[in-house]
Amino acid sequence: MLHQLITTWFSWVQDWGYWGVALLMAMESSIFPVPSEVVIPPAAFLAAQGKMTVWGVTLAGTVGSWVGSAITYGISRWLGRPFVLKFGKYFFIGPEKLARAEVFMARYEAGGIFFARLLPVVRHLISIPAGIVRMPFGKFSLMTTIGSAIWCSVLTWYGYGVAQRNPELMKDPEALIHAIKHESLWFVAGIIVIGVLYFLMLKMTAPKALP
Repeated sequence: MLHQLITTWFSWVQDWGYWGVALLMAMESSIFPVPSEVVIPPAAFLAAQGKMTVWGVTLAGTVGSWVGSAITYGISRWLGRPFVLKFGKYFFIGPEKLARAEVFMARYEAGGIFFARLLPVVRHLISIPAGIVRMPFGKFSLMTTIGSAIWCSVLTWYGYGVAQRNPELMKDPEALIHAIKHESLWFVAGIIVIGVLYFLMLKMTAPKALP
């Protein structure tokens, strides 16, 4: 079934172009399990063939990511914490995970959103606690847009490079995903290191509570 889904998503990118990229990235930024590695790299392949442009792919991916995140944020803010506590388990968000996410959002706010948008898996869930704690929408949108633009740019760059070295991978979706994940591993590792250093700095410079 997963292979069929991946093949279908590939065809959306090929048939619908930028609209397909935006739609799939909107899904990826919500609760739908669409990995961005299935969306941006194939579009980058098409850009390498002259059928799309690198800037167009990055822009479509960024816009789609913001739309999906904004919708998830709005729904979470509207439904509130009690709903997520009751039904969050169906989306792999249990009470403990929600509590940790709320503490994370309260402590790191904009920086937390930014780094979360650059990390696989975490990036499509961060909008939920942001909506629940009612983070200012303007700040949420800004950090989401910047983080998404960087992530889409990185995937486009990797996808474009892989397309030039291995053009046959467009015919094998699963092999393409594996190649992109392998090439982007150092980038993700770097983001994790920078994020850890950032959060340590915030913790070390936080004002101490009075006795």
